[in-house]
Amino acid sequence: MKTLRKVLLLATALASATAAAVNPVPGSKQQQPLLLQNAMVHSVSTAPVQQDVLVVAGKIAAIGTNLAIPADTQQLNLTGKHLYPGLIALINQLGLIEVEAVRATRDDRETSSTNPDLQVQVAYNADSVVIPTIRSNGFSHSLIYPDGAMLTGRSALMQLDAWNWQDATVQANVGLHVSWPRMSVQSGWWVRDSAEKQRENQQKQLAELQQYFAQAHAYYLAEQAGLNRGKDSRWHAMLEFFAGELPLFVHADDPRQIRQAMLLAEKYQVRLVIVGGRDSWRLADELAKAKVDVIYTAPYGLPTRGDEAYDQAFSAPGQLRQAGVRLALSLDGFWDTRNLVFAAGHVTRYGLSSEDALRALTLDAAAIAGVADRLGSIEVGKSASLVVSDGDIFDYRGHKIEHLWIDGRKVDLNNHHKQLHERFKQRYSNAE
Repeated sequence: MKTLRKVLLLATALASATAAAVNPVPGSKQQQPLLLQNAMVHSVSTAPVQQDVLVVAGKIAAIGTNLAIPADTQQLNLTGKHLYPGLIALINQLGLIEVEAVRATRDDRETSSTNPDLQVQVAYNADSVVIPTIRSNGFSHSLIYPDGAMLTGRSALMQLDAWNWQDATVQANVGLHVSWPRMSVQSGWWVRDSAEKQRENQQKQLAELQQYFAQAHAYYLAEQAGLNRGKDSRWHAMLEFFAGELPLFVHADDPRQIRQAMLLAEKYQVRLVIVGGRDSWRLADELAKAKVDVIYTAPYGLPTRGDEAYDQAFSAPGQLRQAGVRLALSLDGFWDTRNLVFAAGHVTRYGLSSEDALRALTLDAAAIAGVADRLGSIEVGKSASLVVSDGDIFDYRGHKIEHLWIDGRKVDLNNHHKQLHERFKQRYSNAE
């Protein structure tokens, strides 16, 4: 009974702490120029060098040494610190899920298989207590997407310090997302269907997906010819896709899935991004030749097959980059996004250079999301979305995020984890 009572008391304390957690107030618009002095600047576009960065009205105004600055400039000495662009986490459901096991806190998917008109940003919860924990590891932006089957909807790029989804939205309609039908055959005690039945279902799903695109394309051609007499919201939303204005983000791991997706993209002449890509290293040369981007989501993955090396999942990003594939790294989900910086550091020990790992979370990620003109590097004219780390940002033990700005707005780095740490540290200190 004593043990049960302790468990209940602890559960009550945790529940109370969660209920009492309050997110920091979003930062105010930059009021005066800011000079960041003597930092080791990792601009991404050039080699790291110690210099100053001047931020004015939310933009990077100048970079170098002995800069001419306005009289009212605030100055911050960052000697010994590292200055990076704000990190960009592609492919997650941050702000769409709060507690996985509680359905009422999930707004990450629809039930039907044709949702190309779904705008995911309207479901984004800017007050999620998970978001500040992600910011605390250096992330300023997140690409959220709708999950589900077949045509799942459209992703949106969000900035992570906002009052509501309208404030948070940086770029809507980043890409049309497709969950490609499984091509592999499962075996195990939990699998009910025979191998033959699984293959039959897979071919049925593939034919259904291709039929969706055929119907949408027919609608597009009729719209171009002025022959449509009604409006189908699903297919109308795909007009810009067939016009080449909306990239195709295909969630696929198996080489057969990836090749089928490449054929579909070639047929309709659209830009293709592979999401997941666990086996994408097997097609690295083909992907590079076709200029297909990969958002790789398995930097901590186990081998897919029994004859693969133990470190194959860790080595895949380096193999893709060596072949010339533009690459971003991701940990698909929501809360686990905070560990993405450490996953990036992890794969640098298995073939991906530190420079390319940084690009995969900054400039290349911004390019895949279609915002490289605004984000992803420290260059004059770009958004002053910047992060300061005491130590290498990819070092699990050594990194410590000290400052974060989004569009020049200072972000409060407090979060629920820190609140709980301080709460229970005091509790145990008082108990002693």
